[in-house]
Formats: sequence, structure tokens, C-alpha cells
Amino acid sequence: MQFGIFSVGDVTPDPTTGRTPTERERVKAMVAIALKAEEVGLDVFATGEHHNPPFVPSSPTTLLGYIAARTERLVLSTSTTLITTNDPVKIAEDFAMLQQLADGRVDLMTGRGNTGPVYPWFGKDIRQGINLAIENYALLHRLWREDVVDWEGKFRTPLQGFTSTPRPLDGVPPFVWHGSIRSPEIAEQAAYYGDGFFHNNIFWPADHTKRMIELYRNRWAHYGHGAPEQAIVGLGGQVFMRKNSQDAVREFRPYFDNAPVYGHGPSLEDFTAQTPLTVGSPQQVIDKTLSFREYAGDYQRQLFLMDHAGLPLKTVLEQLDLLGEQVVPVLREEFAKNRPANVPDAPTHASLLAARAKGDEKKSDEKAEVSTV
Repeated sequence: MQFGIFSVGDVTPDPTTGRTPTERERVKAMVAIALKAEEVGLDVFATGEHHNPPFVPSSPTTLLGYIAARTERLVLSTSTTLITTNDPVKIAEDFAMLQQLADGRVDLMTGRGNTGPVYPWFGKDIRQGINLAIENYALLHRLWREDVVDWEGKFRTPLQGFTSTPRPLDGVPPFVWHGSIRSPEIAEQAAYYGDGFFHNNIFWPADHTKRMIELYRNRWAHYGHGAPEQAIVGLGGQVFMRKNSQDAVREFRPYFDNAPVYGHGPSLEDFTAQTPLTVGSPQQVIDKTLSFREYAGDYQRQLFLMDHAGLPLKTVLEQLDLLGEQVVPVLREEFAKNRPANVPDAPTHASLLAARAKGDEKKSDEKAEVSTV
């Protein structure tokens, strides 16, 4: 099972000091956080994509390419690549280039985002959000798997004899997670292609998350990819830790109360009771994260949001030390217990390459058998 962190890259004033970091400071902080994630033994760093203040990560592949050059093991991902407003041709090119530079340590999560005005900024109609997601991904999927593509759709100019370059590393495209918190059509899309489904459940109660994941698992099986429990599931989560839970609550409360998304809304106590947010001791984080399996089943990737709401970089790095030293080792051990043998690990470039080789070998054997009949 993979563990990692994702960042939305918000530039938010620290409510305890009133100071707002510069955009440069925030970008550099995201890099420092990614490097720390590798240092403490995490598996994944993922960045969001936003094109409006107060966010900075408008160019995920630029950021991830820089991080790739400074890391050796970390899987580099997105916590949303806007499949609706980005040209799928450019996505195919950018992520194949990143995959080449990072020696395969790349995957991505497609999604529609949560900012309505981004659609007209890029010449798109928000009323076509789902249709854009479906059509654009259908093209992206082909661009990575066919050397020459002829294409005609509703939302972009046709392609004739087009080859996306560079080609995916070793002929194996980056693994794709389809991210959604509310759209069954996206769960269906993930299932149809045999891709991963990521539910960023940080704002949602367990019963909603369970319904979305069950839909995806059942449709995965319907399309012949395997048993429902073999489907590839990822979850989001939010944590803030201190050695003593009382210290964690006291320190995090002003950040929660003034956060751009949920600030001035439900109380911290109500929000932690109703969503996956955990504010407390490392053991409390362990206990609540392990409870996700009760409604999500055995899953493959757990990402945590830890660097938002104006938290200082120093504090975030301290959180990562706790996560890497006291939380993730226990989670790895506990999630491995009683995990069925037929439940796969999260796909990586190496595992996808091996699976393709195995499939080619099987086809060769079948061809040989036919020729001898």
C-alpha cells in the first residue's frame, strides 16, 4: 500500500501571525515538503492544479519535474489534472516528458476541479463538464497507446495522423487515477478503462464515500477487469498531530476556523466527527485511518493533506516527521494484516511493465499452441 501527501498549494495568511507567504515562498515550500516526504519514507507526493488566487500550482509538470531531479524514489503525481479544460494532446505530451525525466516515477489523477470560472478562462463551457471529461480522456487514452491517431470529437479540432511525442516510457503510459467526490459518471469512467478511482473524502461522510467506491468496484467487475475487491482505490485524508491530542486541537483550531474552504463553518469538533479529518495524537490518526478500510475495503493509496490553511512550513515538516516515524510504519503493518492475496498493490511503472511482459508472453504461448494444432 502506498502512503503519501497531496498539496493544494494555497497561499493563505497564517491566522496566528497575520503574515501571508509570497508566491515564491509557497512554491519553494511545496518543494521542501516533497523532499521531506521522501526523507521520512513516504511513497507519493501529489500536487493540485489551480489557475486562480489564492493558489500557486498552475503548472504541475514544471513543479514535479523540478522535484524529480531532486528525488530518487518518490512517486510524483497530481491530485487533480484538469481533464476538462486542458487539451488532452498537451497532457499526453507533458506527462510523457515528465515520465521520461523521472524514470517512470509518474502517475496522474484526472478531475474536473472545484473552480467554476476556470472553464471560460480556457474557452470551455462548465455545463459540458462531464462530457468534456469523458471525451478528453478517451482521446488521452488513445494518444498514449496508439502511435498514430485519427480523431474527431465534439470539443476540439480533429486530428489526422497525429503522433504524440515523446512516447510513453518503455511504451507504458503513466497510470491514471480518476478523482471525484460526487460524480458517479467519473467512477463509471474509471471502471470502464480499468483505471484507478480516487475519492478525496476530506469533506464527506463515510456513507457517501462508501457508495461511490462500491459503485466503482461493481462496475470494474462488470467490465471484466477482475473481482470487485481487486479494483484500484485511493483515498484522501486530513491530519494534524501533536504528541498530546489537547495540544493538537489547541494549535490547529485557529487554522481550521479561518481556512479558506471550511473556515467560519462547522466547529472543529463537528467536522472531525463527521469527516476523515483527524486532529490529535499519532495514535488517534492511526486508529481513524485504519477505520477507512471498514467502508472502503482493502485499498491501494492513502494521501494526506497537511500543508494548507496557512500552516507554517516548519510546522508542516514537523507533521511529516510524525507521519513518517510514528504513523505510516504502523499503518503499513496493520493494513497488510489479513489483506487478501488477490488484492493488488498500487500500480507502478515497474509493475505495469511486468504485467505487459507477462501478457505478451501469454499471447506468444497461445499463438504457438494454435500453430501446432
